[in-house]
Amino acid sequence: MRLFGPLHVSLLLAIAGVALVLVRLGRSAAIPTRTTRLVLAYALAVNEIIWWIFRYSKEGLRFPFNLPLQLCDITVWTTVFACITLVPWLVEFSYFAGLAGAGMAVITPDLWSPWPSYPAIYFFLAHGGIIIAMAFLVFGRVVLLRPGALQRGFLMLLCYAALVGAFDRIFGANYMYLRAKPKGETVLSIFGPWPVYLIPALVLAFLLFWLFWLVARQLQR
Repeated sequence: MRLFGPLHVSLLLAIAGVALVLVRLGRSAAIPTRTTRLVLAYALAVNEIIWWIFRYSKEGLRFPFNLPLQLCDITVWTTVFACITLVPWLVEFSYFAGLAGAGMAVITPDLWSPWPSYPAIYFFLAHGGIIIAMAFLVFGRVVLLRPGALQRGFLMLLCYAALVGAFDRIFGANYMYLRAKPKGETVLSIFGPWPVYLIPALVLAFLLFWLFWLVARQLQR
């Protein structure tokens, strides 16, 4: 898939379009909020379960290298439970970390195989699903972000990164790309070699969180 080629742009527009439609329908009460968030949750969960069944059936469990420990692996499930339960801290982490991680993933996709293979389709369904679900919850005013949500969301990200970083160091893995940059062209490519790129990546994450906080404040009025 060529970066920002016709196919890539079409997929980005499709994700944004679905999110926009659901937000508008939700805010106007044209669709049932509870049913919509549950459908989004179960669709994300089923998609994720099918993917891991498929992946392990093809390559087996190769500890420690193919565990569901990437940020988007976790935010898929926090998004699922945020949609089901509406627990504030789940919504906050899923909104900030989910949108930042999934947003960067779909903008600069690191695909395992070319489109339209199943792994490539799964990639956009999972990451696009996080974006759509959290846009519906937050921009659709299903859940209002509490004061301090930005700080709590970023702190939770740092805590998770610290745990994953310790796992990477102990077992020689590279979850969250904390020990090496991805092979394909991503935003990390412009941030220099390891470990230099970790600092601007952290700054970028905070700036994205801050931007998402500003957007939420405007759209939740």
